[in-house]
Amino acid sequence: MSQLWDFSGGIHPPENKIQSTRRPIRTAGIPERLILPLQQHIGVQAEAMVSEGDRVLKGQKIGDVTAGMGVPVHAPTSGIIQAIELRPVPHPSGMSDLCVILQPDGKDEWADLYPVENYQKHDRDEVLQLIRDAGISGMGGAGFPTTIKLRPPRDRKVETLILNGAECEPYITADDMTMRERAAEVVSGMQVMAWILRPSRCVIGIEDNKPEAIAALREAIQGTQIEVSVIPTKYPSGGEKQLVQILTGLEVPSGGIPADIGVMCQNVGTAVAVSRAILEGKPLISRIVTITGDAVQEAGNFDTLLGTPVRALLSEAGLQTNLLNRLVQGGPMMGYTLTTDSVPIVKTSNCVIAATAQELQAPPPEQPCIRCGECAEACPMELLPQQLFWYSKAEEFEKAEHLNLFDCIECGACSYVCPSSIPLVQYYRFAKGEIRTQREEQLKSDRARERFEARQARLEREQQEKEQRRKERAKAAAEAQAKKKAEAEQAAADSEVVDDRSAKAALVQQALERKKAKAAQTKAESSAVQEQPDLETLEKQVTQAEAKLNTMQGMLNEAKAEQADNVDKLERAVAKNHDRVKRAKDALAEARKHVPAEPETPSSE
Repeated sequence: MSQLWDFSGGIHPPENKIQSTRRPIRTAGIPERLILPLQQHIGVQAEAMVSEGDRVLKGQKIGDVTAGMGVPVHAPTSGIIQAIELRPVPHPSGMSDLCVILQPDGKDEWADLYPVENYQKHDRDEVLQLIRDAGISGMGGAGFPTTIKLRPPRDRKVETLILNGAECEPYITADDMTMRERAAEVVSGMQVMAWILRPSRCVIGIEDNKPEAIAALREAIQGTQIEVSVIPTKYPSGGEKQLVQILTGLEVPSGGIPADIGVMCQNVGTAVAVSRAILEGKPLISRIVTITGDAVQEAGNFDTLLGTPVRALLSEAGLQTNLLNRLVQGGPMMGYTLTTDSVPIVKTSNCVIAATAQELQAPPPEQPCIRCGECAEACPMELLPQQLFWYSKAEEFEKAEHLNLFDCIECGACSYVCPSSIPLVQYYRFAKGEIRTQREEQLKSDRARERFEARQARLEREQQEKEQRRKERAKAAAEAQAKKKAEAEQAAADSEVVDDRSAKAALVQQALERKKAKAAQTKAESSAVQEQPDLETLEKQVTQAEAKLNTMQGMLNEAKAEQADNVDKLERAVAKNHDRVKRAKDALAEARKHVPAEPETPSSE
């Protein structure tokens, strides 16, 4: 017999399990309509793969998760898709969610199945994919996708694989009956998971109040390396962390998971689903559900198609509506009240209690805390429920979080023993919800701040790069200018030394330019002088021209008289002088036009 350990706290509430274990598991009938929520697991909601009017076969995928964490949803039977709409789903808030409404056709016709005869010859990733495609998520209540749980980080080797068959919650017997009647499937499912994880130890933990299940499992494990470990009955020994501590003596660290200490815990119902998925090729389309409570005549366990309305199951169990006071999904310790019986059975639904008024009485009014400390003694997580209550009620969430509020498994043991009837767990749930909301808001704020800072950094970087490019261009221009100047100076120096003629030519050119400038200046001055005609000079030029003409005319006359040889030459000279006289007289006449007339002298009379 393996060594067992104990955990702190715990209580022993009335079990109330015998009512639902008197009869074998019954197969629930196919209802008129199946309501299939597209989210029956932790993670992303599946997307519908069917439309209104489509005919689907039993086991056919009708919804799947293409991105993110999640598993597909399958049709529990063949039929026609009537609608895809919002319907109330099992939730403490009474919320609605998107559901596929399937009208069964009564044929219960299966889709093609692909069982794996020898899974050991396949790759482990292939087997994990088959488990994922079968839509299997944890059936103990959490609904965590089994594939992800079976794929721990590489640095966390699973040494111990535990099947949780404790089922410590009062009233619930679904796992008990599963182990009694389907022990072989429980063991084969555990073998598949053990082949994937390769742990050194496989153990099924079961409370000692289930002798039939213990006997069935012990027979089923013959020839295997699996242990059946019988543990004392105490609530909440079926809690994951408590069962790990009982069977291994190891404590899961605060805020951690069993994989952190090399342990993995799965539910017996999950093991059956894994066995069917691999060995029979069947997806998860049904589960065992306990219907109990004093308001039903035939309490028991039903093999129920997912999507079956709770109302249909209660009817099969013989509900006495006149006695019904409250419907509770789950157990009386951790369950919640259903606001309607139209909600469907989902993958995490393990029990529905139809309670009478005397069976689950309304809690008495809350009284002030008397600081008795009984809640601390009952807490299986060794927390300080009293202080957590104060801080949660005062909305001092940071202080509550420092006292490991999130280690609370909400088992309800503290509320159960509280003499003041304080709904402690409700306060803790409220505080957890507020803290999660604050974290989400803080996360959004941080992301917005990071985006703003990233934008500012990008703008500053672009501005710096722009300034750097400007400086580089200025530097390049300055260097080019300096180089050009240096080359010019060098060229000038080289030219002065090598070719002195160029310098001389430059000097000549400068002299010519100066001369040209002087001539231009002289011309300008002359033009200025000519602007005022000099009549005296012009008259003198006329006189000189006439005198020269007379002289030349005299010389011509003498030459003609002497018949000299230069007569022709003298005649041309006389003609030129005639022209010169004429031009002189014309210039004088033109000048006189521009000279203002002198005023007349008044007469002396």
